[in-house]
Amino acid sequence: QVQLVESGGGLVQAGGSLRLSCTASGRTASNYAMGWFRQAPGKEREFVARISWGTTSSTKYADSVKGRFTISRDNAKNTMYLQMNSLKPEDTAVYYCASPRFPYVPVVDTPAQVAYWGQGTQVTVSS
Repeated sequence: QVQLVESGGGLVQAGGSLRLSCTASGRTASNYAMGWFRQAPGKEREFVARISWGTTSSTKYADSVKGRFTISRDNAKNTMYLQMNSLKPEDTAVYYCASPRFPYVPVVDTPAQVAYWGQGTQVTVSS
């Protein structure tokens, strides 16, 4: 069974940085795309970023985080990261890592594409 575990959330002032981690078990991480989603109070869960399977590791970001967030992965550690810089209060949300059902799928861009979710980690950005 696939399990995803996030860590690294916390409270930070606007303009600060956090690095989120997501460690996967139950699958070979290099063969699966992985992504980050977030859900703020009163809002639907939304796409944040994704990274493709394989060594090329192409990435995609939501417009709201482009230039501020960086997604990466360390396949040897079965871990995905989200480096968040220049954080804004509107980034406050529960952040979830996600993985699709099938290997070699290039994208994870909508909640409907997600088969496995982490438990979520809270990110709070104060003004």
